[in-house]
Amino acid sequence: MRADQVIIRPIVSEKSTAAREAECKRYTFQVDPKANKFDIKAAVKEIWGVEVTAVNTMNVKGKPKFSRGRGGYIKGSTASWKKAIVTLAKGQSIAAFEGV
Repeated sequence: MRADQVIIRPIVSEKSTAAREAECKRYTFQVDPKANKFDIKAAVKEIWGVEVTAVNTMNVKGKPKFSRGRGGYIKGSTASWKKAIVTLAKGQSIAAFEGV
């Protein structure tokens, strides 16, 4: 699996920004559901050239949604996805995230 296929997008939220600005430098990404920790570590190293010390992954279940359609309410859900929290070595950082 290629590096650009493994990492789909970065997750930017208050919680992920606080983890990124902490001393341990943790970055959060949405990744391909089939990717494992070794694939994610290799992709981050290839794309940004940083040393990864740990990768934590979790599957995020989609939330139920109801919308009003022509024939009444339509039941559906948002898509499920996989999240990865990547911890970098001391002194390392990803320049693309600085100032975001």
